Amino acid sequence: MAAAAELQGKYQKLAQEYSKLRAQNQVLKKGVVDEQANSASLKEQLKMKDQSLRKLQQEMESLTFRNQQLAKRVELLQDELALSEARGKKNKKSAESSTLLSQEQKSVFNEDLQKKIEENERLHILFFEADEQHKRLEAELRTRLEVLETDAAQHQTVVDSLTRKYTDTIEKLQNDKTKLEIKSQTLEREAKDCRLRTEECQQQLKNLQAALGSRLEESLCIINEKVPFNDTRSSRYNALNVPLHNRRYQLKLRDLAGQALAFVQELVTALLNFHTYTEQKVQIFPIDSATDTVSPLNQKFSQYLHENASYVRPLEEGMHHLFESITEDTVTVLETAVKLKGFSEHLASYLGFLRKILPYQLKSLEEECESSLCTAALRARNMELHRDMKRLIAVFEKLHTYVSLLVLPSTKPEGLLRTNYNLVFTNIAASLHRFHDILKDISKHYSQKATLEQDVPTATQKLITTNDCILSSVAALTNGAGKIASFFSNNLDHFTASLSYGPKAGTEFVSPLSAECMLQYKKKAVAYMKCLKKPCASSVPYEEALANRRVLLSSTESREGLAQQVQQSLEKIARLEQEKEHWMLEAQLAKIKLEKENQKLKNSLSGHLTETIQEHSVFPNVAEQKKETTEKSLREPIRSTSLIGMLTITTDNEKTPDVESREDLIKNHYMARIAELTSHLQLADSKSVHFHAECRALAKRLSLAEKSKESLTEELKLASQNTSRLQDELMTTKRSYEDQLSMMSDHLCSMNETLTKQREEIDTLKMTSKGNSKKNKNR
Repeated sequence: MAAAAELQGKYQKLAQEYSKLRAQNQVLKKGVVDEQANSASLKEQLKMKDQSLRKLQQEMESLTFRNQQLAKRVELLQDELALSEARGKKNKKSAESSTLLSQEQKSVFNEDLQKKIEENERLHILFFEADEQHKRLEAELRTRLEVLETDAAQHQTVVDSLTRKYTDTIEKLQNDKTKLEIKSQTLEREAKDCRLRTEECQQQLKNLQAALGSRLEESLCIINEKVPFNDTRSSRYNALNVPLHNRRYQLKLRDLAGQALAFVQELVTALLNFHTYTEQKVQIFPIDSATDTVSPLNQKFSQYLHENASYVRPLEEGMHHLFESITEDTVTVLETAVKLKGFSEHLASYLGFLRKILPYQLKSLEEECESSLCTAALRARNMELHRDMKRLIAVFEKLHTYVSLLVLPSTKPEGLLRTNYNLVFTNIAASLHRFHDILKDISKHYSQKATLEQDVPTATQKLITTNDCILSSVAALTNGAGKIASFFSNNLDHFTASLSYGPKAGTEFVSPLSAECMLQYKKKAVAYMKCLKKPCASSVPYEEALANRRVLLSSTESREGLAQQVQQSLEKIARLEQEKEHWMLEAQLAKIKLEKENQKLKNSLSGHLTETIQEHSVFPNVAEQKKETTEKSLREPIRSTSLIGMLTITTDNEKTPDVESREDLIKNHYMARIAELTSHLQLADSKSVHFHAECRALAKRLSLAEKSKESLTEELKLASQNTSRLQDELMTTKRSYEDQLSMMSDHLCSMNETLTKQREEIDTLKMTSKGNSKKNKNR
């Protein structure tokens, strides 16, 4: 059920992610549609601008055409003016009145020409400005169109990738869903099985409870009737009984003692390093013994510190002796742990060493505070260490007190009640944790002190290295104390539970002497059990007999199975022989038909002459063939075919073989035939397996083809939608081009009308100019 819940949670997470991705896909689709709409609107604007540009170009062409006409007209007028001036020079006298008229006309034409030139300049300026604005707008629109196309392509790629991703996630989710459904079904079946099993177990539990209740009543009746004196009711008498030996408990206790020994060894090395480096520090700071004499106090302190190994090393030795006293054959409780007394004594000697060096250490710190090199911060750190050392001694005293209490059951049983053992162990665990906390404070204060001493102007490299060594030793001491504290607190339940180990239904040992007697009784019992062990007579082991019976049963089962297989193979052989004979007959018939067809072809190809010759020569050939067949039948052996095989028998006049050789031939023949048929059967089985695998592969391919068909139908729908959209766009472009063509035709009509008007005006102006010239000539 937990697995189903986890799978359901995973499925819900996948569904949530799928919904998020679907929402993001909708947003992206909307953005792509908006961008496509913007690009379509920009394309329409570009088309409109192209139309306006074409209109302006057409107007420009019409204006250029009009300007050319006006320029030609001006040239004509200038030519006529030049002719009129030349003629006026010849007849100045007669043409004064005409000159006045020509000057007036000239001034009129000049004014008209000036107006046309100004209008032409204005139109040129407007056209140039419109052309520049159109080019600029066209460049902006083209850049914007390129940006939008790139954005649309990017959005399309994102949409395609998301669609692919969504399809993959959908397939994965569907697969996960099917797997979860299958798993849920299996879990439901397992739950049903578990319910049935629980019902069976409950029924068995009820039966067992009833049986145990009846047996308990019987045993109680027997005890009350048959046992006159029950020593388990009295703790004094029960303490004399031999307790049961628990080897697993002894191995567990030896393992814990080995771990404690390793931790004590680590702690001992850390204490040795700490005392040694403290001795070196006293010789260096605040006064270096190499340059000046150290104070008597520090000399005495260093002398005492030099003796630390003689007090620290015995702790490791005492723990090692305690570890060696715990073996598989012994019964280890506080009453029998005699070696614990030696460890307690070594701990007491080390506590006396700490008490001896404590005043010197405190005075050394005070002397260091009184030196001129000591700053206020360094003095504060020294005072903190002063307090920490006092606390450390107090913790060691507590530990020694509790360890000495644990020694009492093996020396003076009346000194400590058994009910107080649990309290002693809990207090030891609390004292170890307190010891670890104090060492952490000492490590912190020493590190602060070392940093401050490095800033002292007279600090040497030797002082810095010594401080680093002290810090490393304090850190190792802190780690060791933490390991011991965590180890003791983690195994506190085991230590307290092991105290109930003793005689059956007993609460205590009366004295260590009774415990020693118990161990002696145990050794005697082991020796007696060894004497009772005698080698048993040789016989077939029970496991071997069971194995032989299984082999016998399996051989009989395999024999029956082989008999069935042989029967089936014989049936298959008979069927295959029938099929073989049928196909042999079919082959013979086909061969005869082939020969007939060949004969017919030969007859059709040959002429009438060969036919007559063949007819005359057929009869002797037939007689010869009959003779040959009779001779061959006499010479060749007779072959007898059956469903099992084919046996050849010679009909010569030679002597027949012996019966045994004949039986061997028949046996070899049938064996070869059976081997051939078994090979055919194996080949058929392999082909059937191959065909089955091919069918499975084809089924998978069919499912994949159906999936691809669905995807292709969706793509076909999208393609049809795209084609319809493209057709709509084609219709709109077609309509727009038709509108443009109609506008162009209208514009051409208007231009033609303007050209005809201008031509008429030019013609009228020509006529007027010709009339004026004629009048001037007449004058």
